[in-house]
Amino acid sequence: MSLTTTAIDRERIAAAHRLIGPHIRRTPVVEVAAADFGLDPSVRLSLKLELLQHAGSFKPRGAFTHLLSREIPAAGVVAASGGNHGAAVAFAARRLGVPATIFVPTVASPVKLRQIRDCGARLVVEGERYADALAASQRWAASSGALAIHAYDQPETLLGQGTVGAELEEQAPELDTVLVAVGGGGLIGGVAAWYAGGEHDAIRIVGVEPELAPTLTRALEAGRPVDAEAGGIAADSLAPRRVGELMFPIAQRHVAQVLLVTDDAIRQAQEALWRVLRIVAEPGGAAALAALLAGAYRPGAGERIGVLVCGGNTTAVGFDR
Repeated sequence: MSLTTTAIDRERIAAAHRLIGPHIRRTPVVEVAAADFGLDPSVRLSLKLELLQHAGSFKPRGAFTHLLSREIPAAGVVAASGGNHGAAVAFAARRLGVPATIFVPTVASPVKLRQIRDCGARLVVEGERYADALAASQRWAASSGALAIHAYDQPETLLGQGTVGAELEEQAPELDTVLVAVGGGGLIGGVAAWYAGGEHDAIRIVGVEPELAPTLTRALEAGRPVDAEAGGIAADSLAPRRVGELMFPIAQRHVAQVLLVTDDAIRQAQEALWRVLRIVAEPGGAAALAALLAGAYRPGAGERIGVLVCGGNTTAVGFDR
C-alpha cells in the first residue's frame, strides 16, 4: 500500500492507522481529576498515555508507516534521531526483519541508546545535536543506498503520528482543547491535520515548546521554518533546530497558539505525573502538561482538555514526592 503524498489529511491518516494497527498499541486515555494537579476542579482533564507505546514514545507510528508503505532496499533503512525516533525505527525494523542504521548526537540519553542497540540496529553517535546526526545520516543514505526515514519531515511520518489524533478523538470525543509538545512538528502536524477535517474541527490544538528550543515559535514569527535555539532539558526530543517544511503550513492554519515553558516547569510536570499517576515521563513527554500546570495555558471553567504524554524514555525511576 502506498501512502506517499504531500497531502496530510484525515483520509490518509485513517489509511495509515489501518495499515499500522496490527503493529502498534492503542494507548490508553486516563481521565484525571484536575484538582489532583492543583487546577480548577471544573476542568475535565484527559491524558493520552502515548509513553506506553512500543519503544516508549509515539514514534513507532511513523516508523511503521514508512516501513509498511515504502519499498525497502537491500541496504535497509537509516534514520537520524535525538533518541526516540531512532529507537522506534530500530524497533519497527527488527519486527519486520529490515536492517537499520541509526545516527544520534551526543545529547541522546543512555536509555535511548540502549534501546537502539537492544533492537539490533547499527548505532552511530555523530555530533552534538540532532542536526549533526541528520547530516551524517544523509551522507550514509547517499553512499549506502539505504532508505532515509526522517523524524518529522516526510509525509509518512506525519501520517503515522496523526494516528494519535485518530485514537484520541475516539477515546475522548468531547474535548475542547488538545495540548501537544513540539519538536520538529511531526506529532502536532499530524494531530492538527486529523482534527482539521473532521466533525471536531473546532477543537483548539495548542503547541508547547521549551523556552530553550522555540522552533515553531520562531517559525511562526518569521513566516517560515528558521533555525532556533536547540537546548534545554528536553534537547534529546524537542530541539531539532527548526520545524519541518511539511508541518509548517498545517500549523499556520490549524494550530491555535504555541506556548513556551521553562525547564523548571517541565521538571515540575514530571514530578506531578509521578505523584498523581506514578507515571515516569521523560522531559519531552511532560512538556505539554507543563503548560497547564505552570499557567502558560489557562483553561476556562469547565473546559475539556486533552494532553498528550508522548514519551517515557528516561533514566529516572521516581521522584522525591
